[in-house]
Amino acid sequence: MLLPSLSGDGPDRADAVSVDGHVISREALRASAGAVAADIAGAATVAVLASPSVPTVAAIVGGLLSGVAVVPVPPDTGAAELAHVLTDSGAELLLAGEPEAPVLVDCPIPVLPVDVARRGELSGVDPDPSTTGLILYTSGTTGPPKGVLLSHAAIRAGIDAVAHAWDWTDEDVLVQGLPLYHVHGLILGLLGPLRVGSPLVHTRRPTPGRYAAARGSMYFGVPTVWGRVCAEPAAARALSAARLLVSGSAPLPAPVFAELEALTGHRPVERYGMTETLITLSTRADGPRRVGSVGRPVRGVQARLVDDTGAPVPADGRTFGALQIRGATLFDGYLHLPEKTAETFTADGWFRTGDVATVDEAGDFRIVGRASADIIKSGGYRIGAGEIEDCLLTHPQVREVAVVGAPHADLGQEVVAFIVGEESLAARSLVTYVEKRLSRHKRPRHVHVVESLPRNALGKVQKATLLSLLESGTLPGSV
Repeated sequence: MLLPSLSGDGPDRADAVSVDGHVISREALRASAGAVAADIAGAATVAVLASPSVPTVAAIVGGLLSGVAVVPVPPDTGAAELAHVLTDSGAELLLAGEPEAPVLVDCPIPVLPVDVARRGELSGVDPDPSTTGLILYTSGTTGPPKGVLLSHAAIRAGIDAVAHAWDWTDEDVLVQGLPLYHVHGLILGLLGPLRVGSPLVHTRRPTPGRYAAARGSMYFGVPTVWGRVCAEPAAARALSAARLLVSGSAPLPAPVFAELEALTGHRPVERYGMTETLITLSTRADGPRRVGSVGRPVRGVQARLVDDTGAPVPADGRTFGALQIRGATLFDGYLHLPEKTAETFTADGWFRTGDVATVDEAGDFRIVGRASADIIKSGGYRIGAGEIEDCLLTHPQVREVAVVGAPHADLGQEVVAFIVGEESLAARSLVTYVEKRLSRHKRPRHVHVVESLPRNALGKVQKATLLSLLESGTLPGSV
């Protein structure tokens, strides 16, 4: 069974799930999910407006346990994107704990309110593991978002693998405040506790104060969250009693890693994954955790690095290679896009992640970045943007940084840095700062001081947006 804690065979727990202070027991969640299952009987696919709420939890669980494919929809989605997702997925109903949400005014399919006070019975028939459980929409560099098909089997394997890596048991209490429509907050952060049997405290928003007050044993966050936690030392110190702090969805800057350790006594676990692969690499609860390392393949997963010719790269911790994955956690393809699906796999069945990494002799991986955005080819050199970003973040007046490769007539690409820092920061000095610490060809040729960096819901910097602004000439502070 995908969520054995809701099988009805084990003990009830009054605090199975708490969202922003609203608590539901295992028995009540099972009964509420049963009512949802009755409402959607006969449907093949349903969408769920995935606002952080107990009704959202009941809707997702009801869909999954009844064998209906669930399409989580961000609550802040725009009308055009909503229409695309609903039409492309073939969703027949949209389940909503907040049926009056503005985005639903012109919803093209029927909206079904979710009332957690209603009760029903689940069939008790476990869906076939090959059944599609979730269709998660992910955006690429071009075209509308693509539907990623994730089976019950992949979801099970993904949760079990990280539970093994992190020594996650039903004795833990997980605290997180991440969106319920991505792998991190939904599969790991919601379905994970319901599969493992540990209580979940969802803080609705991942603020330092809410994290500190939750008193959990495990905490999930993205780098932006951990940076904000460190900015409030009292809140950070309150996490010292936890067992594990997990960071993902983007690289954790070295200064934040160090500050988090200093304030909490914990070296955070970092992991790597994608919507298409779930979590595939992770440091371990009982193993070394080094800045920048995302550890080794989790149980049931294999990883390899290859060069431009497809040959293996040396495990020297320095040589870049294209990261490829295979194993039990992989998706079943992009909905309605068989050619696009085929393009992402090699002839021998490995998934091309599009990320570039290094691996050392011990088998630990470090993600350098996206091949399209984070590997800068300048004057014959291959330069990792992450290395320059890590260097700039050691400057005492720099708070945030993003490095990109901008088109250059002579070099092919030139290194450009976008900085969020103190008012007194002299941008030109950063060029010299990098040149003294790294090779000269890695220095930024231009530095732009900006008020903030564009990020998505999980805190990932949107480098394509920065390049567009750079091309349009609308960025201030060029040196």
